[in-house]
Amino acid sequence: MYQYISQQYEEKDFSHADQREGELDHCTFTRCRFKGTHLEEVTTTGCHFIECDFTGALLNASIHTGSAFTNCRFQGSNLFVTKFVACKMVGSDFTGAQLDGITLQGGDWSYTNLRRANLSKQDLRGIRFVEADLYEAILEKAILKDADLTRAHLAKARLKGADLRGAKMDGVDFKSLDVKDARMDIQQAVAFIRSYGAIVN
Repeated sequence: MYQYISQQYEEKDFSHADQREGELDHCTFTRCRFKGTHLEEVTTTGCHFIECDFTGALLNASIHTGSAFTNCRFQGSNLFVTKFVACKMVGSDFTGAQLDGITLQGGDWSYTNLRRANLSKQDLRGIRFVEADLYEAILEKAILKDADLTRAHLAKARLKGADLRGAKMDGVDFKSLDVKDARMDIQQAVAFIRSYGAIVN
């Protein structure tokens, strides 16, 4: 077990290193590489990861609280039972990442690439997904109450049984969604009906 406090790293290559079970407290990593790095059970608090590459990294059971991962790459990384609490993930790419058992509590996931991500049954209330790419994402029975889905790309997303009440959905193409059994508020229901050309007085 190791601990880094208030450390700063720029363009450092941690690829394929064994960095598991560490504690990172208010550290900053800029354009660092963590390709294939073992980061199982790592905890980060108030850290900043800027344009870092986590391709193929193993982050299983890691916990991140108040940290920021901006414009980072997580392609093919393993995030099994990873927990993100009030984290800023703006612009990060999760293409092909293993997200089973992941927990998202609050935070800002705007402009992220979550294409085809399985987030079914997740409690995603209050999270910002502004202009996030959720194409073909599985959001069945997810709780999206009060989430911000403004202009999110939700084409072919599966929202069956999801709770959308209170979510901001300005600019969302309702005709591209599968919302069978989803729970909507009145404002969303009206927007949904109008998207099919109905006139609501």
